[in-house]
Amino acid sequence: MAQIYGFLQYIISMAHKTQYLRIGTSYQKRIRKPLISGDTLEILTIWSKDCIKEDHGRDYLSKIDKYDGFCCVPSHLDFKEVISNFYNTYNKLPHKLKQGSYTYSLKFMEHIFGEQLELGLDYLKILYEKPTQILPVLCLVSKERNTGKTTTLNWLKNIFGGNMTYNTNDDFRSQFNSDWSNKLIIAVDEVLLDKKEDTERIKNLSTARTYKVEAKGKDKNEIEFFGKFILCSNNEKNFIKIEPGEIRFWVRKIEAFITEDEDLLDKLIKEIPAFLHYLSHRVYHTENTTRMWFTPQQIKTEALKKLINFNKNIIEIELVNSIIEIMDNYELDEFQFCIKDLQNLMSRTPYKETKTRLKTIVREEWNLIPAENSLKYKKFTVLSDGTIVEGNDKGRFYTLKKSYLIENYDDLMTKTHN
Repeated sequence: MAQIYGFLQYIISMAHKTQYLRIGTSYQKRIRKPLISGDTLEILTIWSKDCIKEDHGRDYLSKIDKYDGFCCVPSHLDFKEVISNFYNTYNKLPHKLKQGSYTYSLKFMEHIFGEQLELGLDYLKILYEKPTQILPVLCLVSKERNTGKTTTLNWLKNIFGGNMTYNTNDDFRSQFNSDWSNKLIIAVDEVLLDKKEDTERIKNLSTARTYKVEAKGKDKNEIEFFGKFILCSNNEKNFIKIEPGEIRFWVRKIEAFITEDEDLLDKLIKEIPAFLHYLSHRVYHTENTTRMWFTPQQIKTEALKKLINFNKNIIEIELVNSIIEIMDNYELDEFQFCIKDLQNLMSRTPYKETKTRLKTIVREEWNLIPAENSLKYKKFTVLSDGTIVEGNDKGRFYTLKKSYLIENYDDLMTKTHN
């Protein structure tokens, strides 16, 4: 029913639109592209001048609306199809807000966001009211089936229509990005971006204001970028590589439904006008205090910790465990060391590491830099019997603060204390 209603709305709207446009010197035709779902998507495709004359006669050309070029300006509250004689490629939402029941929508939001329901409602309200606001990368994960991850994407697709697109893992690695670079939501179901460069690309895009678009056979073109990423995965541990201290990912583990409702998506779609009405009149629960609106503390979850910990190198974990033990035993707020000291600490473990590898962990994973000069510091040495003794040494030492360990390795801190 929702699809039929949407198509009827399209027929009505087309009665007030010309079928053809001239953008710059090229003619375009509005067409409806059929989708697998049975729905259709309005797109513009290049149409030759001769075909238009052949189909409608020469005089028809003078009736076609003419624009200087394309622009993409997202807005749901004050949408304008034409801005300064540029045709806006952003899609107007078809929903007419009205009061009504949104019971299923609210229950579904509670299922997806749990104890962070208010943050989830703020997230959707921001998408609807402030589409250019930077937001964290939302990740919905669960190894269980029937959790609602895919339903979430389908629901959002029905809310935001052509302003949302689905990507595959390979789409992020492709140099051609013109099909998704101007979308509000870029969603990936069954995501597996297991390369560090994949993570870096999404991290950079999640906070980017501009982006270079490239299509086949065309030169790169810089555009304003406002896309938000939503990733879904059945792999809770390593669908993407995230390092300690990462603040751009909001990872939520979704539980399975106790009972399955096969008509849930249809119920959610039916409630969209009422749910958007509710969101538009709802007061924000949070304030915009960071560039991604939410603070790292607000979106920190156990699922994020689990993801980070799985991606940590075993050598790094062994080092941190040893350092935490020393800091607890000697009541230290910071730990000072040279790379050779870490090699000594590793003698307590089955693992042996080179200075180069340990230096990579210290500088690239922990982001530490050595003292500018060779200075005196407290050194801790592992003896042959495994005991640790305190002494003094001199060198260009690094300083690792306990506050950093608490923030990024709190699960290891808890295990040590227990």
